[in-house]
Amino acid sequence: MRLPNPRIAVPIVLGGIAGGGVGYFVTDASCAPGSCPVAAVTVALVVALCAAAGVGVVVVLAVRSFAEWRIQSDRDVLVAKDDASDRSPSGEDSP
Repeated sequence: MRLPNPRIAVPIVLGGIAGGGVGYFVTDASCAPGSCPVAAVTVALVVALCAAAGVGVVVVLAVRSFAEWRIQSDRDVLVAKDDASDRSPSGEDSP
């Protein structure tokens, strides 16, 4: 079984916790004291799931983008070194 990547899992969990906290406290503040704890918990769970999903999409896209950038960067460096070694010192191609 493959373990989740902590660079992806930690922000998703933190985003879900933050979203759940915001959802709970906003719902709790909008109700009379002690009148709707079930609604506050329900809203907290829904907001936590939505926040975790949103953060997950952004984090996965960012990680993939960085990986692609790293691959392209490595290829450009290799090509630049090959081009520089084929040229003569005067900047013109040798016959």
